[in-house]
Parts: sequence; C-alpha cells; structure tokens
Amino acid sequence: MTLTQLPAQAPDVSWPTQAWPEGDLPKGLDRTRFDALMDKGFADFGETHAVVVVQGGRLIFERYGPDHGPDKTCLSWSKAKSITQALAGLIVGDGKLDIFAPADVPEWKTPGDPRGAITLDLLLRMSSGLEFSEVYLPDQPSDTIAMLWGEGKDDAAHYAADKPLAHPPGSFFSYSSGTTNIVARTLSRALGAYGPDFEAYMRTRLFEPLGMTSPIPKFDKAGTFLGSSFCFTTARDFARFGLLYLRDGVWEDRRLLPPGWVDYARTPTFQQADCTDDAYGAHWWLGLGGPGSFSANGHEGQYTVCVPDLDMVFVRHGKTPAERRDDLKAWVRETIGLFRG
Repeated sequence: MTLTQLPAQAPDVSWPTQAWPEGDLPKGLDRTRFDALMDKGFADFGETHAVVVVQGGRLIFERYGPDHGPDKTCLSWSKAKSITQALAGLIVGDGKLDIFAPADVPEWKTPGDPRGAITLDLLLRMSSGLEFSEVYLPDQPSDTIAMLWGEGKDDAAHYAADKPLAHPPGSFFSYSSGTTNIVARTLSRALGAYGPDFEAYMRTRLFEPLGMTSPIPKFDKAGTFLGSSFCFTTARDFARFGLLYLRDGVWEDRRLLPPGWVDYARTPTFQQADCTDDAYGAHWWLGLGGPGSFSANGHEGQYTVCVPDLDMVFVRHGKTPAERRDDLKAWVRETIGLFRG
C-alpha cells in the first residue's frame, strides 16, 4: 500500500527543542465554527484538560481546563504504548533487536512451546494470540486491572507472558496492555538495563533530544517500564513526540529513529473480519484524523494525532466516560477536518 507522505520541517521554522515557535490559526479557517467546537470540547465530554494544535511545526493553538496549563503533567494511559514503540525503534536501530526473530521471553523457552514462535513484530502489532482480557471496569474480570494493580503489579511482563495462547500467533488481532509490557521487558533484556538504568536510556536517547523535560515513566518492582500505561508528560511534550513521528523520526536534522520505523508504525495490521476495533498499525492507531493519519490513543480520551496531509499534530487530554468515547472521537475528527476547509 502507499502511505501518505510525511512532511519535512520547513527551513525557516526552528525545532521546538527549547521552546515552541508560535503561529496563528490559518486565515481561511472558519473561526466561528472552530471556536464553537472548542467550547463543545471543553463542555461536553466530561473533563477536558488540554487541547494543543501544532501545524507546520508551529504551536498555533492551545487551551486548558481548570487547574491545568502548559506545565501541568497529563496522564498518558495507553499513549505510553507509542512511546514504547519509539524505544523499540531506537534499540532496533542500535542493532540489538530483530523484530522478526522470536521474541526473547523467558516464559516461552520450553522446547515445543508454541508461544516461542511469537516475534516482536507480532507483539507490536497486537497479534501474538495470547489470552488477555483488556477490560477497565472493576466489576468485570480484567487482566489489565490485575496486571497493573493486582496480582501482577510487581512483575507485569511475567503476568502477561505467562498467559496461554488463545489463537495461533499472527492469526488474530487483540489489543492488549499485557502485550506492551512484554515488549517493554524485551527492550530491557536487549539493553541489559532495568529501572533507573532503563529510564536513563529513555531520557538520553528519546526525551532529551526532543526537549521533553516533563516525562514521568513508571516501573514495576521487577524494573520493567510499564510501557502499556504510565509515561505522564505535558500536552506540549506529547506534541513534541508527535512531531518526531510526523517528521519521520528526524529531529534537528538528525535521524533519531531508524529509516522506515515510522512507516512501520503506520502500516496497517491484519484484523479479522469481525474485529470491532479501529484500524491499527504497530502500537499506533490509524485514521482518527482522516485518511493517512495515525495516533497515540489513551484511556479516557488521551490523543496525539499526527495528520500528514495537514502537517498537523493535534493533542487532546482529559477524562471522558467510556460511553462518550465515540462522540469524543467524532469531535476530534470534525475539528481536524475543519482545517481541510
């Protein structure tokens, strides 16, 4: 398939490593409609904490809810999965991982264990086939809740990796936070770095080059980055991360992510015919901002949407009830679509 071309940073626009260059909303934008959509966004979906819009590499709009602002750290929830994908790219670029080789997972090393066929690629594409209940309601059986706050909280990757196969590897798409924590531990094993040492790698290789000063990654007692759910940062810093992907992994004219890694992230994954989830790439969702867009999505309505055809990064944070999720997504699509005229 042909992917939408990713735009380069304009030569007259500085990178936001120190501070965001600022710009204005487009002159042709329907400001009355845009203002109405922003009012709706901050009134109709539970709590909206932040909306940040970057276009052409410039910060053109931001608005914050009560008790929030440019320096307020926001919850990441599953937006951390896309950060985990970036870390995987760095380690692949270092030559320490082959995503198409069987993943280095101790629980699957027994001879004849069919889980030994699971590759890092299948994990990144949520296609491992492992059993996992991705449920967020405390009154329903939930592997997510058990892994993060219950019996699995001290060693999240072990909890997830110990699950049996529900489907042959590569045959079934199933979104799973457990899968990402297996990936995160695989990255630590490749580096030989856990806990503070892995966090130092995150900061040195990813956050500091982008000027992301606010990230707060969380780790379990085994020293594994909880890459499924916990890397909190400001909305502006989430926009920096989105801009890295919109710029094909290049920052300050230096390649950070290996060639093709962003395209890999936004190449569609096979999903079975009755799958009700949105289109998915490799730890990034597809299509929220229109054709060719890709996004880091999180529980309760956290979004960083990269929109290549508009050269836009659109960030929204808040706390939206599950029953309003589809309405919120429709609002994101409508707001971004307004910029197309």
